[in-house]
Amino acid sequence: MTTIENGTGQQEFTGKRALVTGGSRGIGAAVVRRLLDAGAEVLTTARSATGTVPEGASFVEADVRTRAGAEALAAAAQETLGGVDVLVHNAGGARPHEGFPAIPDEEWQDALDLNYLASVRLDSLLVPGMRERRSGAIVHVSSAAVLTPAGAFLHYTAAKAALENYSRGLALDLAPFGVRVNAVAPGRVATPGGEATRERWAEVSARMGAAPAESNPDDVPPLGRDGQPDDIANAVLFLASDRASWLTGRHLVLDGGEFPMG
Repeated sequence: MTTIENGTGQQEFTGKRALVTGGSRGIGAAVVRRLLDAGAEVLTTARSATGTVPEGASFVEADVRTRAGAEALAAAAQETLGGVDVLVHNAGGARPHEGFPAIPDEEWQDALDLNYLASVRLDSLLVPGMRERRSGAIVHVSSAAVLTPAGAFLHYTAAKAALENYSRGLALDLAPFGVRVNAVAPGRVATPGGEATRERWAEVSARMGAAPAESNPDDVPPLGRDGQPDDIANAVLFLASDRASWLTGRHLVLDGGEFPMG
């Protein structure tokens, strides 16, 4: 186990209580592991326990797409942790379609519920405790795909763009209370969910007759490799840590150079 210290010989998140959504696999599981390594007490959640929850974390099944699911999760966090100091919204996703007109209305709603409103609802339940303690860190996991929105994923990227706008506004609202809000936007990351999405994207592109250059299912970023879950988890931990105590309202793109700064 890698020990992350704070310069005083203590683990950096000792005494911190963290809640991570979508933490049973991929990026979420990596965030949970890193928080545990850094001394945090961690509760994580997913719609089902089909993934591998990192050893040492508490787990509760919850569907954060609904208000009832968010309320149940907030209650579980209060019961298990006694409160939340670090909140990481990682749950998200959507399936590609053959362009914007092919996206069903119900999938627009599902994309908004999972990728945007889940964060709004859970924040609304947990932020009051952070405000009262005048301390807390929230990290929203967005997507670098918002930089180049495509019709096949427009429901997903539109929801993530709303999440980023909301994150900036929430950061300004909570800054006077010592609560920080930031967002990370991963690019192409090697996870089971990401691989499944890329496979479906390739299938959709083939049905549409798209050339490989348009669908890009096999490209890698300029740094020569896909991102790994720990690449994203390390950034999340930095933003949630005291090392970033003067950092709020930021949107950090982690993409291996795929979308360079203009």
